[in-house]
Amino acid sequence: MSQTALERRKGQLWHFESNPRCNGGLKNAVESVGNKLKKKIWVGTLGTCTDDFLETTRRDIDARMYTEHSSVPVWIPDAEFSSCYDEFCHQVLWPALHYAVPDAPKTKLFYESASYKQYVAVNQRFADAIIENYREGDIIWVNDYHLMLLPLLLRASPRIPPSAPIGFFMHVAFPSSEIFRCLSVRRDLLSGLMAADLVGFQTPNYARHFRQTVSRIMAFEALPKGIRIPEGDEARLVKVDELVRVGDLKEKAHDSQEPIAATQAEKVLKAGDDDVVKALERERFVDVGSFPMGIDVKRLWDKRQEPEVDDWVSMLRQRYAGMKIVVGRDKLDEVQGVRQKIQAFERFLERYKEFQGKVVLIQVALQTTETNELAGGVSDAVSRVNSRFSTLTYQPVVFLHVQDLTFSQYLALLTVADAFLVTSLREGMALRTHEFVECQEGKENPGGLILSEFAGSYSYTGFRSCFAVNPYDTRGTADAIYNALTMHSEESKSRWTELHNHVTTQTAQAFVNSFLSRVIRAHSEHYLDDIEDVPALDLTRVLPRYRHSHRRLILVDFEGTLWRRDLTRRGLQAYLEGDFKIPEAPLEALKNLSEDKRNDVWLLSGLPVKDVLERVAEKVPGIGIVAENGCYIKTKPAKNSPAGEWINLVANSNMTWKSSCLEILHYFTERTPGSIVEERQASIVWRYWTGDPHADTSDKQWARRQAAEAQNHIFDSLGERYGLRIIPGKNSFLVLPGNISRSTAVGAILQPGGPASSGAAIRSPRATSPEYSTAYDVASPIISISATASHITNSRGLASEVDFVLVVSSDEPLLRRMNEIEGADAECVTVSTSKRGTDARWKLDLDEGEPDFAVDYAENGSEEVKEVGRAGNVVVNALGRFAAVSNFKN
Repeated sequence: MSQTALERRKGQLWHFESNPRCNGGLKNAVESVGNKLKKKIWVGTLGTCTDDFLETTRRDIDARMYTEHSSVPVWIPDAEFSSCYDEFCHQVLWPALHYAVPDAPKTKLFYESASYKQYVAVNQRFADAIIENYREGDIIWVNDYHLMLLPLLLRASPRIPPSAPIGFFMHVAFPSSEIFRCLSVRRDLLSGLMAADLVGFQTPNYARHFRQTVSRIMAFEALPKGIRIPEGDEARLVKVDELVRVGDLKEKAHDSQEPIAATQAEKVLKAGDDDVVKALERERFVDVGSFPMGIDVKRLWDKRQEPEVDDWVSMLRQRYAGMKIVVGRDKLDEVQGVRQKIQAFERFLERYKEFQGKVVLIQVALQTTETNELAGGVSDAVSRVNSRFSTLTYQPVVFLHVQDLTFSQYLALLTVADAFLVTSLREGMALRTHEFVECQEGKENPGGLILSEFAGSYSYTGFRSCFAVNPYDTRGTADAIYNALTMHSEESKSRWTELHNHVTTQTAQAFVNSFLSRVIRAHSEHYLDDIEDVPALDLTRVLPRYRHSHRRLILVDFEGTLWRRDLTRRGLQAYLEGDFKIPEAPLEALKNLSEDKRNDVWLLSGLPVKDVLERVAEKVPGIGIVAENGCYIKTKPAKNSPAGEWINLVANSNMTWKSSCLEILHYFTERTPGSIVEERQASIVWRYWTGDPHADTSDKQWARRQAAEAQNHIFDSLGERYGLRIIPGKNSFLVLPGNISRSTAVGAILQPGGPASSGAAIRSPRATSPEYSTAYDVASPIISISATASHITNSRGLASEVDFVLVVSSDEPLLRRMNEIEGADAECVTVSTSKRGTDARWKLDLDEGEPDFAVDYAENGSEEVKEVGRAGNVVVNALGRFAAVSNFKN
């Protein structure tokens, strides 16, 4: 919190003053937007010891903080806060997030560790404060690594509705998965973040690291825009969190000798609100993005005009007249690279002797704790440099580490600097570099910015005009100092102009506006209404419109909707050997629908063409088929092709990845009992668990860990190189080309005049994400896909002759896409067959028994019903009603 409450024990008087440990960049950024935020409330700690505060004093502070500073204090016992903040946050999380492998003997980081328990307790206190002050319509913005569990604690509360947008922003770096996975509480921390609608980072690299880490550790699908959490997994995350919250039960729950503790922990969850649990069970999408933080340029300019700043500028120029000034300002911790900076400056004085006596490094180093082990080492390095190069009138390094400068002194120092040196080993966003650039405005020869490649600022193109350095390369850094101090006037102006353009574009206002607008957009796009709000398919309302339509487009999922396959090891082995039977009931329903000339019927499947869908094509020749989730399409019969033809939509894709992918999966298959590799023509499925799907045995847990490792290995070695997409399932995952999906295949079908187009081609459904923005061109006799351009987004209407669309699917992107088709007289009926929340306009409840339909293709209890499954029988009967209407009409 930006204000600190101090109590004077005599008379119990107290006052507010600025908190030096608050996140100044965030405070200034939020304040920079001014009245654009109609009402905001800061929730945070007071930044001082509070155990001795009287209850009456606390109430007075609460009242004044709220009315005068729009703030709500979180009262935390001093020992609890110290253990959380000083031990877990700064000794465990901070090093790990900045690429230092956690040192368990030093940090004592175990589940029984008091510091982690206090971290959980502090997060819970923040959650309680937010819950108490939450009002309908509020947006919750959680900031930084101190509160990584908070989003999930909020989501698990029945007092925070699912309609509440929650955003989380990480102000510091985020490491690769190899580092983060070393944390013993890694899953709990990731679970906390996954409850937010948006997780933001300073740079695209940190966002990418986060997506890869979640994919590897949690086995969720990582997409370029975020993380897809499968149905049911969110509830599992809540259980993990509830185990954390009951403290000692966490330790016992991880002990196989204490099953009772786990049962007790389960009761904690079950005591919660059923609606919350149901909401968290559904498939969710968590946006992940980068939002570069900036400064309030106008506020800084106004501050620079103050007379006090001019006075200090004059004094500094007089004090260091005739000398070059190199400035640095960093926190004195392991990741800021202060020691490396001193070593590089020493090397600079050694290599460029002409600068001895003519250059000074003024290093401001802020200690992060009262007892900082690093301070001694840095002081020794400073003493060594000064002892080597000092004279009676010259001291090369001015080391200020006892007291910070005033802001006016700091701005004056940035103004007179000839170079600004940042040698961070890792850093989120070095806003001091932005301040340096603006303080150089108006100078005839602006100073040079020497910036570590590992600072977040360097990730952005606008900062590439700096002098980039590797802080571990002392010689290279020394050369950069020389180049910055000796560059000619035109070069200095050119470099500064590029830096200035970035700083004045990526401002504090832009940061706040972009993050909050993205939170709202992400929530509105991915928040799924309660499943009960989607009505069950009412054929009495739909069939009359179907009956009176003249041209219809019908899209139906196959497996999981019409056909529930046997995914046990025995069933899969039979399937791979070709010893399986496709049930007749769904094929008969499709055939009856296709016999109506007004119907364009398409079957959507992830199964391969060979030996599977080619059988379907033989038995039901009048339909179109999408195979392997969009990799292949079989067109409907036409005059020049009575049986239709198979079109390869990945013909122009580089498929050499398959051999390497198979090699990886065979390696993991040998080490995962019961797992099976299913190779298809353009995709590969690894079924890592073929036992009881509802089991939670040690074997299944091992299989899940192997699956996460395999996915991460495939993504790291092949994913970006070949543009692959990895889609996790409950007990399997699919690898296929990244620009392919059932939705893009339907786009090819709907593209007028396209190679797979049908008579129901549309004039372009609106594309709301890159997944939908795919153009289809005839570049060769075989279709190719170009994901770099799209002419599908020019209009949004159906072809004039199409007046009815029926989509029966569990594919949410497809359902959303078809909902957006607009036609003057078209009726679009989207039906979800999934249990989870949906954007479809109707649902088929597959667990409530058979609907009262007139046409039944199978009797209850027959072998056919067992092959089709309850879900398939429900859908078959529904399609049967449509077919019956067609036959009646004919």
